[in-house]
Amino acid sequence: MLGRITRQISNQYTVNSNGSIYNCSARGKFKNVGLSLVVGDIVEFDPDDLRINDIKPRINLLSRPTVANIDYALIVTSLKKPDLSYTLLDKLITLVIANNIKPIIILTKIDLLNNKELKEYKPAFKYYESLDILVIPNTKLKKLKKILKGKNVVLTGQTGAGKSSILNKLDKNLNIETKPISDALNRGVHTTRHTEIYEINNIFFVDTPGFSALDLKLTKEELIKTFKEFGKYTCLYQDCTHNNESGCKVKEALAKGLILPSRYINYIRFLKEINESSSKLYK
Repeated sequence: MLGRITRQISNQYTVNSNGSIYNCSARGKFKNVGLSLVVGDIVEFDPDDLRINDIKPRINLLSRPTVANIDYALIVTSLKKPDLSYTLLDKLITLVIANNIKPIIILTKIDLLNNKELKEYKPAFKYYESLDILVIPNTKLKKLKKILKGKNVVLTGQTGAGKSSILNKLDKNLNIETKPISDALNRGVHTTRHTEIYEINNIFFVDTPGFSALDLKLTKEELIKTFKEFGKYTCLYQDCTHNNESGCKVKEALAKGLILPSRYINYIRFLKEINESSSKLYK
């Protein structure tokens, strides 16, 4: 039979096949060839001995959180407690786009902002919308459900941003555990301990353990492609990295206010991270 892995705890896999649930283990052959099964995988399994025999080709694979075959990534972004991190947001957008997954930014904790703070954030999120990235407050989930119907969706973002709370709002029967953030650390307390898929109104949501930092494992060329606004400009040199080169139209656009400064700053930060990783690799 064919089914989708909807939950993994240690070496046990929950497989959903046409609404029926099976708790399976994997054949030893996966370990022998160094292949790990992950949540979201489409697998062939034996319903009698409850062993997974084969895995179907993946559309895509995210490494952190580890999940396969995803259509959309909801990047749950807290504006306060924990405070918004443009660096983490842009890094998540980069990784999602690099894996051919469409990002949607979900804003949470808006009610904790005063009018001045809210006004300061608006231009940045209008900029993200200009990149064909939807930006939706967590108070407008009806709109979200229409977009995601029938899709496989991963929720990701900083710990304490409100990923599990969004699932609870969509289906009150889930009652996923949530905890307040740590005032001392200004970040959330981990409540999700494993990756799991929840089906809500014909949408397949992946709830994942949160995180506050992650590594980029991309080439410079892959990184540049994820900053789609750079593609509007033709630089003097075809292999321009938009850093120190002369005749860089991206830097000219930045100087004219056409590129969000935090986006460019984060791009340079990520480029440096990739260069440093490459240097360590070839030492």
